[in-house]
Amino acid sequence: MEVRRTVPVKLDVTDEQADLLHETIDEFLWAANYVVGSAWDGEWAETRSSVLHEMTYDEVREQTRLHSNHVQSARNRAVDALKSVVAEWKNGEYASIPTFSSPFCEYNQRNATFHDDHAVLSTVDGRVTAEYVLPDKTRDTPHSKYLRSERWETTGATLHYRRGDFYLHVRTKADVDDPKPAENGTVLGVDLGIENIAVTSTGAFWSADELNHWRTEYVQRRKSLQECGSRWAHENVQAVGRKETGRFEQYLHRIANDIIAEASECGCTVIAFEDLTDIRDRMPDTRKFHEWAFNRLYDYVSYKAEGRGIQVEQVNPKNTSRRCSSCGFTHEDNRPSQDTFRCQSCGYENHADYNAAKNIGYRLLRNQTGGEGGAPVGVRLNIGMLNANGVKPVPDSVRAGVHGESPPL
Repeated sequence: MEVRRTVPVKLDVTDEQADLLHETIDEFLWAANYVVGSAWDGEWAETRSSVLHEMTYDEVREQTRLHSNHVQSARNRAVDALKSVVAEWKNGEYASIPTFSSPFCEYNQRNATFHDDHAVLSTVDGRVTAEYVLPDKTRDTPHSKYLRSERWETTGATLHYRRGDFYLHVRTKADVDDPKPAENGTVLGVDLGIENIAVTSTGAFWSADELNHWRTEYVQRRKSLQECGSRWAHENVQAVGRKETGRFEQYLHRIANDIIAEASECGCTVIAFEDLTDIRDRMPDTRKFHEWAFNRLYDYVSYKAEGRGIQVEQVNPKNTSRRCSSCGFTHEDNRPSQDTFRCQSCGYENHADYNAAKNIGYRLLRNQTGGEGGAPVGVRLNIGMLNANGVKPVPDSVRAGVHGESPPL
């Protein structure tokens, strides 16, 4: 099984090298924006890479000093952005033509040479040797695990410039043995929401209050800067956007780590999420920001779980918020408010997100066909294990600080 990891590394470069890297980034962004401009005909956008190559390659080569692979990479980034926009148009959503402004540049094995402690990068005027700023070798860090290991192969990198420094996000890959599924697998169900970004079937909650607060704060800050209208304000809008994304991604990484830890501590071999396709249609209060956060969290959990031998699956979310996880009765009146679940049949009452998380885990359990391969046989709960025969208490599964069960009325 092939596993991929990306490691950000700060670069130590001279002023002369920095000038060359800045010029390379500027011309790379110009090339990407030129492809976008060529693809747009006023009503639609061309997204076929072969067509855009014929339309733009020669002109970009003439107008820039870029390496040929930089020209191709700029076109590929433009094509990916255009395809994303066209996909949103097809769904009837508003999306503007992409513009590349954040300073970055792509590198691969043809225009860069990667070593354990430095990289040799092509620029618009020859190559520069950029030294890595690395933590101590004795520390257990991604740098020592992926960059300094013969097991991991470097496939490429993206050069970024932020807050006065250059960073190289180095991409690596390795072939690892497929994790052997446990003989008796266990599912951890995860429900995603606006008030609680994630809730598990074990009763662990992660509030979205902090995330939503930051979002509101950054929106107001950008609005204030945009109203100013000066070039300084425009540059600061971009800086605020980069800081916002970085802060959100760091926050989501922490939650993903916590979910993986929750699964490991509870002996779960599978983590179940609801299918995120068209989630904004199913959840009217969900904004584009929340959709982005849900998908990013799912991606983080997926690649982190891969290295721990934990599978991550998506299930059909239909009626997971209306179904009683205790008796199975499904009705819209079971959810009288945003955070309350009260079964109209058996009287089971609990937090709505917790009930949904259990149903998500149980949905995957019911989808398993059994047989060889270690199909999951239970859903991990706060009070025990839910299987096809109901709840079987497991004493050591009850933990402090998690949401408890309310007995049926």
